[in-house]
This record gives sequence, C-alpha cells and structure tokens, in this order.
Amino acid sequence: MNMLKILTSARYRRPRIAHFALLAFVCFFAASACSQDLPDINPLPFGPAFPKLDSDAVGEWWKPGLAESGKNKGRPQNSRLLVPRDQVMAFALYTHDHGVLKLSAQLYPLKPDEPRRVILELQNGDAWEKAAESPVVYPGWSAHFRIDDWDNTKTVGYRVRLGDQSSFDGIIRRDPVDKPQIVVAALSCNSSRTPGPRATIVDNIRKLDPDLLFFAGDQSYHHTQHTFGWLEWGIQFRDVLKDRPVVAIPDDHDVGHPNLWGASGKKSNEPNGPDGGYYFPAEYVKMVERCQTWHLPDPVDPAPVQQGIGVYFTRLRIGGIDFAVLEDRKFKTGPKGAIPQLGPRPDHITDPSYDRAAIDLPSLVLLGDRQLAFLNRWTQDWTGAEMKCVLSQTAFCGAVHLHGKPDNRLLADLDCNGWPQSGRRAALREIRRAWAPHLCGDQHLAVVVKHGIDAWGDGPFGFTVPAIVNTIYGRWWHPDDEKAGPNPRPDSPLPWTGDYEDGLGNFISMLAYANPDDPSDEQRRSDGFGVARFDKPKHTITFECWPRFANVGDGDQAQFPGWPITVAMRDNDGRQPVGWLPEVRIAGAPNAVVQVIEESTGDILYTVRSESGTFQAPVYSEGSYTLKIGTSFPDAQTFTSLKPAKQDAQEPIRIDLGTRK
Repeated sequence: MNMLKILTSARYRRPRIAHFALLAFVCFFAASACSQDLPDINPLPFGPAFPKLDSDAVGEWWKPGLAESGKNKGRPQNSRLLVPRDQVMAFALYTHDHGVLKLSAQLYPLKPDEPRRVILELQNGDAWEKAAESPVVYPGWSAHFRIDDWDNTKTVGYRVRLGDQSSFDGIIRRDPVDKPQIVVAALSCNSSRTPGPRATIVDNIRKLDPDLLFFAGDQSYHHTQHTFGWLEWGIQFRDVLKDRPVVAIPDDHDVGHPNLWGASGKKSNEPNGPDGGYYFPAEYVKMVERCQTWHLPDPVDPAPVQQGIGVYFTRLRIGGIDFAVLEDRKFKTGPKGAIPQLGPRPDHITDPSYDRAAIDLPSLVLLGDRQLAFLNRWTQDWTGAEMKCVLSQTAFCGAVHLHGKPDNRLLADLDCNGWPQSGRRAALREIRRAWAPHLCGDQHLAVVVKHGIDAWGDGPFGFTVPAIVNTIYGRWWHPDDEKAGPNPRPDSPLPWTGDYEDGLGNFISMLAYANPDDPSDEQRRSDGFGVARFDKPKHTITFECWPRFANVGDGDQAQFPGWPITVAMRDNDGRQPVGWLPEVRIAGAPNAVVQVIEESTGDILYTVRSESGTFQAPVYSEGSYTLKIGTSFPDAQTFTSLKPAKQDAQEPIRIDLGTRK
C-alpha cells in the first residue's frame, strides 16, 4: 500500500511509461498476494438449481437479507452466522491413530477482507510452536491438518489460529493404553427444535471424562443449512470436543434427508430418497462429510462412490480398543422400485401377512461388499487391540413398535439395518467374528438387544443410544400383546424383555429400553446419552444410559430403569458349543490372538485376543478345525485336524510365542 501511495502522489502523476509499468507490476503483485488468501467464492457452489442451499454461509452471506417467515417476514435481517470477528474460530475435532494426527478446525463464515489460512500450533512449555498451516475450504469453512510421526505417548496443548484475529485451543490427549477401563460417551439425534446450550449433558460428560466421544449422526436437523446446524452443534459441545478424540459421522438429516438409502452414491430423484441415492448435489454431500469426518483416520478403502462422493469407513484404536467405523447408509439399496410396497410409504410395512422373502432379494445391499471385506480383515488384525467394537449410524434390527406418536404402530421400518435381512445377517456374522459389540443411534429410542442371526442370542450385543433431544419422531418399544418374551431378563424392572422377532423376522432378545413417558415434557421424553465402558482386565463391556437432566454424581440409580448392563466380551458370540478344542497354554505372549477355522467350510468362526495365557476354543458343530495363534495376527503357529471334546478331556497344547524369530 505504501508503494501505491508513492506512485499516485503528485510527484509521479506525469504519464511516464516506466511509472505506469511499475504501477501495473505493483497492482499485479498485490492482487496475486491477495488471491493466495482469497478462495474462489462461488455464490452458488451447489449449482443454480439449489440457490438457497447452505445460503446462511455462501455467497455474500454477511449482507442483510429478508426474513422469509415469522413476524419479521420481508424485513432485512443479518445472517445468523454473523458473529464478532474475534470469535470466528468456532471449534476443532481430532483423532490420532498409530502415528498420524488428523485435526479439523471449523470456522464461522469469513468476510472477503479476512485471512483464509489457519495455523495449527502446538504447546511446548510456555511457548506455542507452529506445526502446520492450511487453507480454509469453501464451502463449509473448515481447515484440515495432518501430522505424521505423531508421538501418542504425550498429552499436548494445541491451538488453531486465524492470524491474530481469532483462535481456539484444546488438548490432544495421549493414547491411554495403560488405563484398565476405556470409556466411550455415545450421542445421537440433536433436535433443532430445542436450540441453545446442552449444559447438563456437557457437565455430565465432563464428570465421566470419556476417552472417546462418539456422535452417531443427526448432529444437525437443518436439512438445507448444514453449516449453520454444524456450527450450532459444535458450539453446544465444544467444551468437551476440544480435549478428547471425537468420532462424528453424518446420518440422513445431516445431508438433508429424512431417511437415506445411499445406493452407492447415485442421484435420487425425490427429496425423501426412497428410490435410493442423494437428493442434494454431490458437492453438498461432500461438504458435509468433509466437515464431519475429515479428522477421522484415513479411509481403509478410499475409492469414491458414484458422483465422486467419498467414503470414510475406517478404524480407530484408543487405549487398546479397536473401533470399526462403518457407513451403514452409503451403500444401502432404496426400497422404492426394488421391492413391493407393503404400507403407506415405500419404507413402512403395515401388512401383517406380507411375504418376508419378497423383500429379502439377492440384489439388495446393506453394508456392501467393500465394507464386509473391511470387517473381515479388521476382525483378524489385532495390532494395538485388546477388545473391539463397531460404530455406525443405526441398529441392525427393528426394535421399535410405535413410530412418531403412540397410536402409529408399524410392523417394520426399512430405514433400520434390520432390512435387508440377508445383509443384516452377513454384517452381524462379521462383527461376531471379533466378539465385538455394536454402538449406534438414529432410532431416538435407547435399547440394548442381543442379536440373533440363526437363532435367538447367537449374535453380538447392540446398544442404540437415546436422542440427545427427543422432540422429532419419538419411538416406543411396546409389544402388541404387552407380554414379556420367552427368557425375559430376570432382574429387570421393565415388563417387556426377552426373546422376540422384529417385524422383519429378525431374532432379537430385548434387555432394556427407555420409552418416553410424555413427549411434551422434556423431563419425561427420554432424552439422554449412552456410555460404554470397556474393562480390559475383565474383558467386559458395561452399557450405561443417562437421562438428559440426570446427575451422574447420583450413581447408577440416576440412569434409565434397566441400566447399567454388563456383558462379557466372549458373549458377543452366543452360539452354544458342542465341544472345545484342546486348551492352548501360551508362553511369551500372555494375551495371544487365537483364530478358529472350520475345515470343511473354510469359515473363520472367530479371531479374538485371549484373556490370559490359556485359551480353550469353543466350537459349535462336530468336525475338524484349524487353530491359529499369534501376537497381533494369528500367524505364528498353526494346528490342524483338531476335534472337539468335553472341556479338559484332551491334552493341552503348549506353545512359546516369545521364541518366534
């Protein structure tokens, strides 16, 4: 600017060619310097067919617009996202896994004269040291950082800074591998009908001090205004987001759908999407997924789906617990046109006489081949893992009877992962191979079930956590005959536990549910969150379910009736043994990885980490079996043609993994 003033002063007003050339050079240089910081602000980044999509945060968002509804309709109003300029750095999310730190910084929308690069600084004593710099991505207003060779044995303060204008700081926790118990707080369904702080939940999470936060989806219900909804969610929870790893995965409402069947990324022709695919432009979907999931570990199979939409299914290891993060919406077939319509909507079944085989066709997809292959690999790789768990958006069953209101009974809802049934069984078989439980949200109704695959109780446990704020489409577990199923939980205060079939014919054993008492009363509509405690020495998982306005300091009695529930890791495979293979006594690796393969079929029954220096493998049919043993993979020693017998009826096998070269 000083040079421009000199060149335009009286001394230099005479039209000298050299001076004009110099002035042109300076102007070009200044414009080039500015263009490095200013992105191409397309006022319609999602195309002219969707001019109002994310309109709070695109184009000339900072200029007053006209109110479209309410008492101020037609009057000028400023953007909801116009905050004091020293507050534009809103929040940050991170994970780190095996030497790679990934962190996303989320900003409010920026004005044209504001910086467009964010600096990540790490704390070294009393000083802040620059670690990386990244551009602000538009649309979405996020910045992303990847640090390789991350030392996960240390806790480090971090700060993301937009020049000297605004900053946000937190703590990158060390990997708590020495903790005997790893705690996960799981949340979902953050209704926009109740805006404002989530103070009690945030305070309770602070008290519980989880090692991981899992947000299973529907962080935002502002369908066409994701940036506004995402910032609203982040401000509500940033006091606990800032200092621990976070898994946040988008669900249907985050991408503007009431329900979503992604159909491998194809374009949907309907806003409700029952034909499968995404209704809003791919660039909008990519923005949502970039903001919510970029900070996750790299996808294990990164090839995009149709329309260039990316994938994020991956794994994350924290404190010796290995989490598989799935996308149970992205590949799933839409029901419209794929199966007969059996109710008022393509996804709702009300006809009690329908043929279940007619809606379980070989062409239908749930997780898809790529995710099933990932799960199969994941179950066999125990690097850095003592226990395993699967995270996804929704439940692998229809553990709901009443939908939206108490007088709306559905036989089946195809939005859940209970459909297609064959895809559901294939997914649960893979999860069972690692003796892993499943955590999810979406259903607005908290339940703990034991899945059945071929019979009741032979599959893994599933915990669906409650809605954070349950004002949108509440649900109830309410059997029509109001009777407990066979084998009810003997110690439960709840009347309807036991073995049931859901409306799709899937076997489920209900252990606990948290029905709303009064949807109009925020104290009685079953808002809340879930907790899963992984006890590594005991190899148990405890599920907790906390009402939104509870005080965790009041102990277990403050939880929803029926919780807490503690299960053994090995009971995630509930098949009944016909016998056991010879006991293996392992030296040199007290917690070895053990794999059992049925030789007649080549089927891997399970791959698990032993609880001690001995392991006796249960098997579920007569025949011959292969036993493989190792430290991180089952690749050190192999024993074939083993036959089942009664426990302690065979000579033990003694091996020493410590002598392996």
